[in-house]
Amino acid sequence: MESSRAAIRRVRRFPGRPLTYTALASVAIVGATAGGTVYVKAQAHTGSRAVSSAATPSVSPSSATTTQEAVVAEPVVDLDEQLADAMKSVGVTGEQKVSVAVLDLESGDSAVYGDGAFDTASIVKVDILATLLLQHQAAGTELSAQEKAYATRMIENSDNASASALWDIIGKASGLDAANEKFGLTGTEGGDGALWGLTQTTAADQLTLLQQVFGDDSELSEASRSYLQGLMGQIEADQHWGVSAAADGVGWALKNGWLPRSTTGLWDINSVGRVTVDGHDYLVAVLSKGNSTQAKGVSLVEAAARAAVSVFTGADATSSASAAAAR
Repeated sequence: MESSRAAIRRVRRFPGRPLTYTALASVAIVGATAGGTVYVKAQAHTGSRAVSSAATPSVSPSSATTTQEAVVAEPVVDLDEQLADAMKSVGVTGEQKVSVAVLDLESGDSAVYGDGAFDTASIVKVDILATLLLQHQAAGTELSAQEKAYATRMIENSDNASASALWDIIGKASGLDAANEKFGLTGTEGGDGALWGLTQTTAADQLTLLQQVFGDDSELSEASRSYLQGLMGQIEADQHWGVSAAADGVGWALKNGWLPRSTTGLWDINSVGRVTVDGHDYLVAVLSKGNSTQAKGVSLVEAAARAAVSVFTGADATSSASAAAAR
Protein backbone atom coordinates (compact mmCIF):
# COMPACT_ATOMS: atom_id res chain seq x y z
CA MET A 1 0.00 0.00 0.00
CA GLU A 2 1.26 3.51 -0.77
CA SER A 3 1.18 5.77 2.30
CA SER A 4 -1.08 8.84 2.03
CA ARG A 5 -0.59 11.97 4.11
CA ALA A 6 -3.07 14.84 4.26
CA ALA A 7 -1.74 18.37 4.22
CA ILE A 8 -2.86 20.57 7.07
CA ARG A 9 -3.88 24.17 6.48
CA ARG A 10 -1.93 26.43 8.81
CA VAL A 11 -3.93 29.32 10.24
CA ARG A 12 -3.03 31.71 13.02
CA ARG A 13 -5.83 32.37 15.47
CA PHE A 14 -5.84 34.76 18.35
CA PRO A 15 -6.85 34.08 21.99
CA GLY A 16 -10.49 33.16 22.43
CA ARG A 17 -10.66 31.16 19.20
CA PRO A 18 -9.57 27.49 19.23
CA LEU A 19 -7.08 26.19 16.73
CA THR A 20 -8.68 24.00 14.09
CA TYR A 21 -7.19 21.88 11.36
CA THR A 22 -8.64 20.23 8.29
CA ALA A 23 -9.47 16.56 8.63
CA LEU A 24 -6.82 13.95 8.03
CA ALA A 25 -7.29 11.29 5.34
CA SER A 26 -9.45 8.32 6.26
CA VAL A 27 -8.08 4.91 5.28
CA ALA A 28 -9.47 1.41 5.79
CA ILE A 29 -7.59 -1.79 4.91
CA VAL A 30 -8.81 -5.33 5.43
CA GLY A 31 -6.76 -8.45 4.56
CA ALA A 32 -7.59 -12.11 5.16
CA THR A 33 -5.49 -15.27 4.96
CA ALA A 34 -5.61 -18.76 6.41
CA GLY A 35 -3.15 -17.65 9.05
CA GLY A 36 -5.25 -14.79 10.35
CA THR A 37 -6.88 -11.44 9.58
CA VAL A 38 -5.21 -8.04 9.65
CA TYR A 39 -7.08 -4.82 10.40
CA VAL A 40 -5.46 -1.41 10.00
CA LYS A 41 -7.72 1.61 10.43
CA ALA A 42 -6.96 5.34 10.38
CA GLN A 43 -9.84 7.62 11.29
CA ALA A 44 -10.17 11.36 10.69
CA HIS A 45 -9.36 13.56 13.69
CA THR A 46 -9.86 17.33 13.91
CA GLY A 47 -6.97 19.13 15.53
CA SER A 48 -4.57 16.19 15.45
CA ARG A 49 -1.84 15.11 13.11
CA ALA A 50 -1.65 11.62 14.60
CA VAL A 51 -3.16 8.50 13.03
CA SER A 52 -4.21 5.63 15.28
CA SER A 53 -3.75 2.00 14.24
CA ALA A 54 -4.10 -1.53 15.62
CA ALA A 55 -3.03 -4.82 14.01
CA THR A 56 -2.87 -8.59 14.57
CA PRO A 57 0.03 -10.62 13.04
CA SER A 58 0.93 -9.41 9.54
CA VAL A 59 0.27 -11.18 6.26
CA SER A 60 1.87 -11.06 2.84
CA PRO A 61 0.36 -8.67 0.25
CA SER A 62 -0.07 -11.53 -2.25
CA SER A 63 -2.58 -13.34 -0.04
CA ALA A 64 -4.55 -10.30 1.16
CA THR A 65 -7.53 -8.48 -0.21
CA THR A 66 -7.16 -4.70 0.18
CA THR A 67 -9.59 -1.82 -0.11
CA GLN A 68 -8.65 1.82 0.37
CA GLU A 69 -10.49 5.10 0.64
CA ALA A 70 -8.69 8.45 0.84
CA VAL A 71 -9.88 12.01 1.31
CA VAL A 72 -8.01 14.75 -0.55
CA ALA A 73 -6.98 17.52 1.88
CA GLU A 74 -6.56 21.24 1.36
CA PRO A 75 -3.15 22.60 0.32
CA VAL A 76 -0.99 24.14 3.02
CA VAL A 77 -1.62 27.87 3.50
CA ASP A 78 0.64 30.03 5.67
CA LEU A 79 -1.04 33.42 6.15
CA ASP A 80 1.97 34.96 7.91
CA GLU A 81 4.11 34.01 4.92
CA GLN A 82 1.57 35.47 2.51
CA LEU A 83 1.53 38.72 4.49
CA ALA A 84 5.34 38.83 4.45
CA ASP A 85 5.23 38.46 0.66
CA ALA A 86 2.63 41.23 0.36
CA MET A 87 4.74 43.53 2.54
CA LYS A 88 7.64 43.30 0.09
CA SER A 89 5.79 45.78 -2.13
CA VAL A 90 5.34 48.34 0.65
CA GLY A 91 8.82 49.81 0.30
CA VAL A 92 10.21 50.39 3.80
CA THR A 93 13.21 52.73 3.49
CA GLY A 94 15.91 54.25 5.66
CA GLU A 95 15.23 53.97 9.37
CA GLN A 96 11.58 53.07 8.93
CA LYS A 97 10.26 50.05 10.82
CA VAL A 98 6.74 48.68 10.55
CA SER A 99 4.66 45.91 12.06
CA VAL A 100 1.13 44.97 10.97
CA ALA A 101 -1.54 42.54 12.13
CA VAL A 102 -4.85 41.70 10.43
CA LEU A 103 -7.83 39.53 11.36
CA ASP A 104 -10.85 38.38 9.36
CA LEU A 105 -13.74 38.90 11.78
CA GLU A 106 -15.90 36.24 10.15
CA SER A 107 -13.44 33.34 10.02
CA GLY A 108 -11.09 34.34 12.85
CA ASP A 109 -8.07 33.78 10.58
CA SER A 110 -5.27 36.27 11.10
CA ALA A 111 -1.72 37.15 10.12
CA VAL A 112 1.10 39.17 11.67
CA TYR A 113 4.17 40.77 10.13
CA GLY A 114 7.05 42.19 12.15
CA ASP A 115 7.52 42.27 15.89
CA GLY A 116 9.03 44.38 18.63
CA ALA A 117 7.56 47.20 20.71
CA PHE A 118 6.43 50.58 19.37
CA ASP A 119 5.32 53.84 20.99
CA THR A 120 1.54 54.00 20.87
CA ALA A 121 1.24 57.78 20.45
CA SER A 122 -2.50 58.55 20.29
CA ILE A 123 -3.78 55.05 19.48
CA VAL A 124 -3.51 54.41 23.23
CA LYS A 125 -6.62 56.59 23.57
CA VAL A 126 -8.72 53.59 22.53
CA ASP A 127 -7.10 51.59 25.35
CA ILE A 128 -7.66 54.43 27.83
CA LEU A 129 -11.38 54.58 27.06
CA ALA A 130 -11.71 50.78 27.06
CA THR A 131 -10.09 50.77 30.51
CA LEU A 132 -12.45 53.47 31.79
CA LEU A 133 -15.48 51.55 30.49
CA LEU A 134 -14.25 48.30 32.07
CA GLN A 135 -13.73 50.06 35.42
CA HIS A 136 -17.27 51.46 35.35
CA GLN A 137 -18.65 48.03 34.48
CA ALA A 138 -16.89 46.53 37.51
CA ALA A 139 -18.27 49.28 39.76
CA GLY A 140 -21.76 49.07 38.25
CA THR A 141 -21.70 52.77 37.37
CA GLU A 142 -22.10 54.90 34.25
CA LEU A 143 -19.69 57.40 32.73
CA SER A 144 -20.27 60.90 34.05
CA ALA A 145 -21.22 63.74 31.71
CA GLN A 146 -17.68 65.11 32.07
CA GLU A 147 -16.10 61.74 31.28
CA LYS A 148 -18.27 61.42 28.16
CA ALA A 149 -17.19 64.88 27.04
CA TYR A 150 -13.54 63.93 27.55
CA ALA A 151 -14.06 60.62 25.71
CA THR A 152 -15.67 62.28 22.69
CA ARG A 153 -12.91 64.86 22.30
CA MET A 154 -10.18 62.29 22.97
CA ILE A 155 -11.35 59.83 20.29
CA GLU A 156 -13.02 62.00 17.65
CA ASN A 157 -10.63 64.96 17.84
CA SER A 158 -7.60 63.22 19.37
CA ASP A 159 -7.55 65.91 22.07
CA ASN A 160 -4.52 65.41 24.30
CA ALA A 161 -5.82 67.38 27.30
CA SER A 162 -8.88 65.11 27.44
CA ALA A 163 -6.65 62.04 27.20
CA SER A 164 -4.54 63.31 30.11
CA ALA A 165 -7.65 63.87 32.21
CA LEU A 166 -8.93 60.34 31.59
CA TRP A 167 -5.41 58.91 32.06
CA ASP A 168 -5.48 60.30 35.58
CA ILE A 169 -9.02 59.02 36.22
CA ILE A 170 -8.15 55.42 35.27
CA GLY A 171 -5.08 55.41 37.50
CA LYS A 172 -2.48 56.06 34.80
CA ALA A 173 -0.27 53.13 33.79
CA SER A 174 -1.31 50.87 36.67
CA GLY A 175 -4.98 51.16 35.74
CA LEU A 176 -4.25 50.60 32.04
CA ASP A 177 -2.03 47.59 32.72
CA ALA A 178 -4.63 45.98 35.01
CA ALA A 179 -7.33 46.31 32.36
CA ASN A 180 -5.01 45.04 29.63
CA GLU A 181 -4.34 41.90 31.65
CA LYS A 182 -8.09 41.20 31.57
CA PHE A 183 -8.25 42.07 27.85
CA GLY A 184 -5.49 39.54 27.10
CA LEU A 185 -2.75 41.96 26.04
CA THR A 186 0.69 40.55 26.88
CA GLY A 187 3.16 42.96 25.24
CA THR A 188 1.78 46.37 26.25
CA GLU A 189 3.08 48.53 29.11
CA GLY A 190 1.68 51.89 30.14
CA GLY A 191 3.88 54.98 29.83
CA ASP A 192 5.66 56.47 32.84
CA GLY A 193 3.88 59.16 34.81
CA ALA A 194 1.86 61.43 32.57
CA LEU A 195 3.48 60.09 29.37
CA TRP A 196 0.55 58.02 28.09
CA GLY A 197 1.74 58.52 24.49
CA LEU A 198 4.91 56.56 25.25
CA THR A 199 3.00 53.44 26.22
CA GLN A 200 4.75 50.51 24.53
CA THR A 201 2.77 47.98 22.49
CA THR A 202 2.90 45.46 19.65
CA ALA A 203 0.76 45.05 16.54
CA ALA A 204 -0.45 41.66 17.82
CA ASP A 205 -1.57 43.26 21.10
CA GLN A 206 -3.41 46.01 19.26
CA LEU A 207 -5.25 43.35 17.28
CA THR A 208 -6.26 41.72 20.56
CA LEU A 209 -7.52 45.07 21.84
CA LEU A 210 -9.50 45.63 18.63
CA GLN A 211 -11.16 42.25 19.20
CA GLN A 212 -12.27 43.52 22.60
CA VAL A 213 -13.82 46.55 20.92
CA PHE A 214 -15.32 44.95 17.79
CA GLY A 215 -15.67 41.26 18.67
CA ASP A 216 -18.41 39.44 20.54
CA ASP A 217 -16.07 37.54 22.89
CA SER A 218 -15.10 40.55 24.99
CA GLU A 219 -14.68 41.75 28.56
CA LEU A 220 -16.58 44.87 27.48
CA SER A 221 -20.36 44.84 27.50
CA GLU A 222 -22.31 45.28 24.28
CA ALA A 223 -23.19 48.83 25.35
CA SER A 224 -19.54 49.68 26.02
CA ARG A 225 -18.44 48.23 22.69
CA SER A 226 -21.14 50.11 20.78
CA TYR A 227 -20.18 53.37 22.49
CA LEU A 228 -16.49 53.03 21.63
CA GLN A 229 -17.21 51.85 18.08
CA GLY A 230 -19.46 54.85 17.52
CA LEU A 231 -16.76 57.33 18.52
CA MET A 232 -14.16 55.58 16.32
CA GLY A 233 -16.57 55.85 13.39
CA GLN A 234 -16.83 59.62 13.73
CA ILE A 235 -13.20 60.67 13.56
CA GLU A 236 -12.55 64.29 12.59
CA ALA A 237 -12.21 64.79 8.82
CA ASP A 238 -8.51 65.72 8.91
CA GLN A 239 -7.78 62.31 10.45
CA HIS A 240 -9.41 60.24 7.69
CA TRP A 241 -6.20 58.39 6.89
CA GLY A 242 -4.45 55.23 8.02
CA VAL A 243 -6.12 51.81 7.97
CA SER A 244 -9.19 53.39 6.31
CA ALA A 245 -7.14 53.32 3.07
CA ALA A 246 -7.78 49.56 2.93
CA ALA A 247 -11.57 49.97 3.04
CA ASP A 248 -13.68 50.12 -0.11
CA GLY A 249 -15.67 53.17 0.99
CA VAL A 250 -16.86 54.72 4.24
CA GLY A 251 -17.04 51.37 6.02
CA TRP A 252 -14.39 51.96 8.66
CA ALA A 253 -13.82 52.98 12.29
CA LEU A 254 -10.35 53.90 13.47
CA LYS A 255 -7.94 55.77 15.72
CA ASN A 256 -4.65 57.17 14.49
CA GLY A 257 -1.51 58.20 16.34
CA TRP A 258 1.35 60.46 15.31
CA LEU A 259 4.31 61.65 17.35
CA PRO A 260 7.57 63.39 16.39
CA ARG A 261 10.34 62.14 18.68
CA SER A 262 12.43 65.00 20.03
CA THR A 263 15.49 62.78 20.46
CA THR A 264 15.69 61.77 16.78
CA GLY A 265 13.40 64.11 14.86
CA LEU A 266 11.75 61.01 13.38
CA TRP A 267 8.02 60.23 13.46
CA ASP A 268 5.95 57.47 15.03
CA ILE A 269 2.86 56.93 12.83
CA ASN A 270 0.23 54.35 13.84
CA SER A 271 -3.31 53.39 12.88
CA VAL A 272 -5.75 50.80 14.24
CA GLY A 273 -9.35 49.97 13.44
CA ARG A 274 -11.97 48.06 11.50
CA VAL A 275 -12.34 48.25 7.72
CA THR A 276 -15.02 46.84 5.42
CA VAL A 277 -14.28 45.42 1.97
CA ASP A 278 -17.09 43.93 -0.15
CA GLY A 279 -19.27 43.68 2.95
CA HIS A 280 -16.57 41.78 4.85
CA ASP A 281 -15.05 43.20 8.07
CA TYR A 282 -11.35 43.09 8.95
CA LEU A 283 -9.46 44.36 12.00
CA VAL A 284 -6.14 45.98 11.12
CA ALA A 285 -3.34 47.37 13.29
CA VAL A 286 -0.29 49.09 11.77
CA LEU A 287 2.57 50.47 13.86
CA SER A 288 5.57 52.34 12.46
CA LYS A 289 8.55 54.35 13.61
CA GLY A 290 11.64 56.01 12.14
CA ASN A 291 9.67 57.97 9.53
CA SER A 292 11.53 61.06 8.26
CA THR A 293 8.25 63.01 7.87
CA GLN A 294 4.65 62.60 8.97
CA ALA A 295 3.51 62.32 5.35
CA LYS A 296 5.93 59.47 4.61
CA GLY A 297 4.77 57.69 7.73
CA VAL A 298 1.13 58.00 6.68
CA SER A 299 1.96 56.58 3.24
CA LEU A 300 3.81 53.66 4.82
CA VAL A 301 0.93 52.87 7.19
CA GLU A 302 -1.66 53.01 4.42
CA ALA A 303 0.40 50.80 2.12
CA ALA A 304 0.87 48.28 4.94
CA ALA A 305 -2.88 48.27 5.70
CA ARG A 306 -3.70 47.58 2.05
CA ALA A 307 -1.10 44.82 1.89
CA ALA A 308 -2.52 43.21 5.03
CA VAL A 309 -6.10 43.14 3.76
CA SER A 310 -4.95 41.91 0.33
CA VAL A 311 -3.94 38.61 1.95
CA PHE A 312 -7.65 37.89 2.45
CA THR A 313 -9.21 39.70 -0.51
CA GLY A 314 -6.71 38.66 -3.18
CA ALA A 315 -6.18 42.28 -4.25
CA ASP A 316 -2.90 43.25 -5.90
CA ALA A 317 -0.70 44.46 -3.03
CA THR A 318 1.75 46.07 -5.46
CA SER A 319 -0.87 48.33 -7.02
CA SER A 320 -2.26 49.06 -3.55
CA ALA A 321 1.14 50.18 -2.34
CA SER A 322 1.63 52.36 -5.42
CA ALA A 323 -1.73 54.00 -4.87
CA ALA A 324 -0.83 54.77 -1.26
CA ALA A 325 2.55 56.25 -2.25
CA ALA A 326 0.84 58.55 -4.72
CA ARG A 327 -1.35 60.13 -2.04
